[in-house]
Amino acid sequence: MILSSKGVSSMKKKHYELFGEQYFGAIAHRGLHNEEFTENGLKAFENAIHHNIAFELDIHLTKDKKLVVCHDSDLKRTTGKEGIIENLTFDEIRNNYRLLDGEVVPSFQEVLDLNQERCLIVVELKTYHKNHKELAKATNECLKQIKNKKSIVIISFDPRALIRAKGFARSLLVGKEHFWVWCFRHLFESVDLGWDLLERKTVQKYYKKHYVNVWTIESIELAKKVAPYADAITFQHCDYQAIEDILKNKNN
Repeated sequence: MILSSKGVSSMKKKHYELFGEQYFGAIAHRGLHNEEFTENGLKAFENAIHHNIAFELDIHLTKDKKLVVCHDSDLKRTTGKEGIIENLTFDEIRNNYRLLDGEVVPSFQEVLDLNQERCLIVVELKTYHKNHKELAKATNECLKQIKNKKSIVIISFDPRALIRAKGFARSLLVGKEHFWVWCFRHLFESVDLGWDLLERKTVQKYYKKHYVNVWTIESIELAKKVAPYADAITFQHCDYQAIEDILKNKNN
C-alpha cells in the first residue's frame, strides 16, 4: 500500500520527492516472515511482494566478495548450523546451509530478481570487522542494474559503509544510541531510529522537518504510541494493514 501525501505538512513534502511515497508506510522487517517463512528468506520476501509491502533485509559480504542476505554474521540462528558468512565462500554457504524453512540462504541478486523493482527494498549493510569499504563497493556494483532508484533505500549502523554507498540512492543512518546517531545525522538524508528514542525532544523536533523511520515495532499498541513522530514503521509479528492505517490516519 502506498500512502497519500494529503494532509502532510509542507515541510515534509520534499521527502515524498526524495524517498517516494512507498517509504511512508509499513516496512516488513526481514521480509513478511512468520512461523512458516524464515526471516530474510525468499518465501518471506515473496510474501511481502504478494501483499505489495515494502520490506527490509540485511546483506553481508562472503569470503569471495558475494552479497548474501542474512541478519547475523553467524548462520546458526537461522539455519541451525554454525558458520560465519564472512569466512565462507558463496558456494560453501549454498551447498552446506539451508534456512529453517528449507529454503536456501539467498543472494542479494536473487532477491532483486524476485522483486523486479515492484516493492521498495530497505537494504541494511552489515559490516564485519573492517570490510565496510568492500561491502559498500559490492553493493554499489550490484545496484547499478536498478533503473528506479526510488525502489531502494540503503541503511546501516556503520557510517563508514553508508557514506560510501550513499552515492547510489537515499541513505539513512540507523541508530539505537542517541549520541552516536546524532553526531553523524547531518551526513545522510535522514535517520532510522530505535523506537524508544522517539521520546526525546530533540528527535521530535527533528521529525518536524525530516524523515524518520522507526524500528522494530511488534505490537499495534506500540505502533500507535510511536506514530506521531514516525513517517514509516518497520514492523514484525503484527498486522501490516493496521500499521498502514495508523500512519495514514494519524493526521486526521
